[in-house]
Amino acid sequence: MTATLPRRSFQSSELSRQPAPVFEAAEQAPVEVTRRDGEALVLMTRAEADARDSLLDFAAQLIAATLGDEGTLADRLADRFDWMLALPPADRQQCAGDLVQAARASFATGEAHLAAAEMTSWRSTARALAAGLGPVDVTWLEIPIQVERP
Repeated sequence: MTATLPRRSFQSSELSRQPAPVFEAAEQAPVEVTRRDGEALVLMTRAEADARDSLLDFAAQLIAATLGDEGTLADRLADRFDWMLALPPADRQQCAGDLVQAARASFATGEAHLAAAEMTSWRSTARALAAGLGPVDVTWLEIPIQVERP
């Protein structure tokens, strides 16, 4: 079930007479502009529209990967998202599961940033691993060293 966010509604005449409050509301969340002579319109920020477009693109890739029958879901997602190939196999599996869960949360709440943040986090991890960065053993000092204040 997909959640639809409550939307503030304004009449087109309000937009004509006093656009500032309508624009301020649209900066917070999409607003509906109703018209007597036509279908209602939705006004939103470019960032909101871009986030929705990205979520739809991600959904299309995710659905296409789930429809395949070759290999695991992680393998099929790695075919769609090449950066996943930089992850070790176990992390690829974890990534696939995390991406599906984040997508479900985004679709259920209407919050595109949940899936985008998960994807960005895993892609950054893959890039770091590809650049040779990895876990570093930390050596703690047995006796703390006192230093003067600057």
